[in-house]
Amino acid sequence: METNMAPLQAYMTPETLPGTESGRIGVLLGLKTKGPLDDISLADRIAKGLTVSAAEALSAALGRSAVVGPLIPEATLRRAKKSQKALSREMSERLYEVSRVVDAVSRVYHGDEEAISRFLNRPHNLLGGRSPMEMAQSNSAGAEAVINLLRRAESGFAV
Repeated sequence: METNMAPLQAYMTPETLPGTESGRIGVLLGLKTKGPLDDISLADRIAKGLTVSAAEALSAALGRSAVVGPLIPEATLRRAKKSQKALSREMSERLYEVSRVVDAVSRVYHGDEEAISRFLNRPHNLLGGRSPMEMAQSNSAGAEAVINLLRRAESGFAV
């Protein structure tokens, strides 16, 4: 999988990141705001549909092949870009769920691109032999399973 995880390097210096999950997700998705992005504002933006630039921002962190295809079909992305329309609520929620996982794993691994990529792409026994990225891309319950796994690791449980 081709990746350019440079956007995740901000996690090496957590004091430069927004203090809330919503704020960090906003950064990962390249959302422009006048002030800090709160939970309500993020929920509203997802409900209305994110722009193509949000998919492009996440692609910059994870690589195009992690976003285009598994989360958003190529044709859908092309049409939205050409028409300058927002992505559907479903596509926006997919981007959000994967961004939640990327935020969580980036915090655990402090922006270490190699460790982040290794964790996201390696099959894990506690995820039924699937990779965390596969789980995150599948649906919100899959993303939540990965986040719970990361919480266990942060709490000192062997994962």
